[in-house]
Formats: sequence, C-alpha cells, structure tokens
Amino acid sequence: MSRSGVAAHGVDDIAVVRAAALPTTDGVPSAEFLNDLVGDARIVMIGESSHGTQEFYAGRAEVTRWLIEQRGFTAVACEADWPDMARVNRFVRGHGDDHTAEEALRGFERFPTWMWRNTVVRDFVAWLRAHNSSAPPVGMYGLDLYSLWSSMDAVIAYLDTVDPQAAARARERYSCFDHVPRDDGQSYGFGAAFGAGAACEDQAVLQLLELQQRSMNAHADDDAFDALVNAQTVVDAEAYYRAMFGDQVTSWNLRDQHMTETLAALYAHTDEARIVVWAHNSHVGDARATQMGAAGEVTLGQLGRQRWGEQVRLIGQTTSTGTVTAAQVWDGPARRETVRFPLPASFEEVLHDTGIPEFALRLGDAPTPVDEVLSHDRLQRAIGVIYRPDTERQSHYYAAQLAREFDAVIHIDETTALQPLDPTSHWEEGVVPETYPTGL
Repeated sequence: MSRSGVAAHGVDDIAVVRAAALPTTDGVPSAEFLNDLVGDARIVMIGESSHGTQEFYAGRAEVTRWLIEQRGFTAVACEADWPDMARVNRFVRGHGDDHTAEEALRGFERFPTWMWRNTVVRDFVAWLRAHNSSAPPVGMYGLDLYSLWSSMDAVIAYLDTVDPQAAARARERYSCFDHVPRDDGQSYGFGAAFGAGAACEDQAVLQLLELQQRSMNAHADDDAFDALVNAQTVVDAEAYYRAMFGDQVTSWNLRDQHMTETLAALYAHTDEARIVVWAHNSHVGDARATQMGAAGEVTLGQLGRQRWGEQVRLIGQTTSTGTVTAAQVWDGPARRETVRFPLPASFEEVLHDTGIPEFALRLGDAPTPVDEVLSHDRLQRAIGVIYRPDTERQSHYYAAQLAREFDAVIHIDETTALQPLDPTSHWEEGVVPETYPTGL
C-alpha cells in the first residue's frame, strides 16, 4: 500500500462499478445479497464513514435485526465503553432499574453523547428488549477503552458483593489514580508520560491478576466476566492515556488491539457466539489495504481477519454529500454540518458518478472487474466525531484500496444528520452552508 499517489478514474471505471451495483432499500441490501455475503461467518463488522449519519445507523440496525432473526446472531458489540453499554445490556435482557430504552442510554454522559444517545439506537434497544422477551437473549456490549474510572468503579462494586476484603484491596490499588481529577484521562496520561505524576500501571496489573486468579478458582459467571473485562480495560486505558502523549501509532494500536481482545473474550465467553460489530470504517476496514497500515497502524477488522479468517465479514458504508452530526472541536457541541462534495480521485467520487442513489457492492469474493477498479489506490473519506471541512483533505482523507479493505460496501449518495436524543440549540439551528473553497 503506497503512502501517496492516488488513481484517477474514467468512464470505463464508472461503467464497471455501475454494472456491479446491487439494489438496496434505505441502505439495506437484499436477503439474497446478505446470505451470500455472510455465509457461515460468525462475526460481521458493519462500519460507517461518519459517526453522525442517520442512514448509516438505521441501515446497520436493520441489517443487525435481520442477522439476529434470520441467522441467529447472539450479540451486538459496539465502539462504546463497556460499563456504559453494560447498562444497556441489562435493560435489553430485562434486568436493571431502567424502564425505557432512553433511560438505559443515559449512562452515555461523556462526549460525544450523540454517538449512542440518538433516536436510531434508542429504537433498536427498545426492539431488542421486545425481541428478547420471546427468544434466546441477545446482548449489547462495548469494546472501547475510555472508561478508566467507571471500569474501576465496576470492579470494586462487583468485589463488594462477593469479597469485601478483595474490594478493599482494589480500592487501595486504584487509589493511585486519585491524584488527578476523575474522568480526566488526558491529565493522568500527561503526568505519567512526563514524570509529573504517578504511573499506576503496576497497581492496575496487580488488580487484574488477582481477578484472573479468582476466575480460575471459581465459575466465571456473567458478573465475574464483566468484572474481568473492566479490570482489563483499566490496564489498557492506563497504557492508552500514557501513550497519547507519545507516538500516535502506538496509541491507535493500543485501542484497536483492546477492542479486538475484548471481542475475543466475548466470543469465548458466549456459547455459540455470532456477533455483529458496530464501529467506524477506520476500525472495521482492514488496515493492510490503507495508508494507515503503511504507517504501522492496525485495525479491528485486520486483526479480526488474522484471528478468525473466513469467520469474519467486513462491511463499509459510504456517502457523497448531505449533512452530518459532528462537533467542530473535541468536547464541543453537536452541530449539523454540510458534508462537502467528495474530492477528485476519491472512492466517494467514483461511487457518486455511477448516478445511482444507493447500492451495495460485493468485493473480494473472486477476481472481478469491480474488484480491479476498486483495488487501485484512491482517497477515502473518514469523518469521526469532529468534522473540519476547512481542512478536508488533511483531516478526513487517507489512501486505500477499497476492494481489499472490505468484503462489501453500501453506498448512499446523499445522507442526513443523525438525530440526537438531546439536541442542543447549536444542532437545532440547522446546517452550516457550503462556503469552503474547493480543492482542499
């Protein structure tokens, strides 16, 4: 994979993609397409090229319903923190104190709240609870590692119920983190990385080892498993926050490796697991087919393929233009922003130029003309929770080979902003008009 240099496309390329395009309805491919794609796979990862697009969330939720009802999938694992999604998991299984899906999602209090506190996720969570009332339960789980403090709280809360003396030891070990404000991982990482504060790596590892020893001597039920995942998250989050102030590749890799190991633990813990993963394209895609991989970064999709082979399917979602929910800076308010038209020599431009409003492509199954066209290095757009259209090229594009990155791609040419459950005045004010110069 080259670090620079992208291919232009011509009329013949567009004709090839147009001929391979298969119809979708509201971003959902046909059952025939999905059956062919999924086959006997036990892990299906569904991405998105932004964290704020209504159609991506809705289509992914509908495909997930199909996988649960028609193919017996047993879990949904999300690019979300484990403790926050654990509250949702209790609700969909008919446990906990929450009475509605909206209440169950209130655990998502930190930026970016709209990523999980939105109307699509609310409706899916409500559907899943109703589904679970008359079928084998399907759980929802988090894969991410930002929950340093809430994961410590969860470990201590579990031990309080089973072994108060062990809980006291956990409190003592985790008190190492008390020198920085709660939920301020960046302050902890800065101090630990530059010698301005204690590094708590040893204490976090000791606590994890004690819980692992406990699980070896007793049956690891769901509560014990939950505590183990949280203890591992503390270890990995501590390392991640320290790495934030060093090499960017290291911090990225720590995060995707953590998500992979959490997915593997869930896969091993859940009998006959068949898991749907919800995450960004930049995590779901295979880094070996991108500029990220050339820089030494790995992704959940790549590591999943390497670990489980043909048991994994990777699906990307793309768009050309419309609106998106995103912030302008970290911790900033959610806004509805206009998505700029894709840059020349990008995959998004190729897909737009087909003239088809929405469609799906099956990739990489066998050498085909569309695989050839989409295996050239081209730009690919990625909008996370921050959108900076004034630096579009630098902030939101990287080179990739789409046909090697995913097993399938769903393209919806014009999309709309994700609807937050808690829209602010900034979001309600509407979209920012397209005023940026071209060619950025």
